[in-house]
Amino acid sequence: MTRCPECGAPTRPHSCQELFEIVLALDHSRLPPWGSLHGVTVSCFLLQHPSRLLGAAPTRPWTILHTYLDGGLTAVTRLTEHTRRANSHRDTRPSEAAFGAPVTLIPPPTAFSVTIHDVAQDGTFPAEGFPERLTAWAKDCITGWSSLST
Repeated sequence: MTRCPECGAPTRPHSCQELFEIVLALDHSRLPPWGSLHGVTVSCFLLQHPSRLLGAAPTRPWTILHTYLDGGLTAVTRLTEHTRRANSHRDTRPSEAAFGAPVTLIPPPTAFSVTIHDVAQDGTFPAEGFPERLTAWAKDCITGWSSLST
């Protein structure tokens, strides 16, 4: 069985990228439960597929997952609203300030216990249980990186 070199998930019947595109379409539909959890979903995917991190900066997804796990969806919503306001052309403060000090992570783990394949279940990301599966994914991302963060 061929596995994803970044997260260790099987690449069949769907690659991680194919599953990510499916869940993004659900996120962008803005329907519950996917839409409100978009930032958490993207953060999990990026931390398990760090080659896709822009500028190799894991600070934003790391902070989003910690915020979600510590304070739930309400806390993440506050964080992302603050970031949106900071990204406004009317606000001259750097938007990354909301995410705290940069996080430095040493070479990433290459296998996780929970991956996008587990969240997708049959490849369709069923609504029932999605928030719980996403929370398990977020916890596993943090666990996988925690021993490696400095």
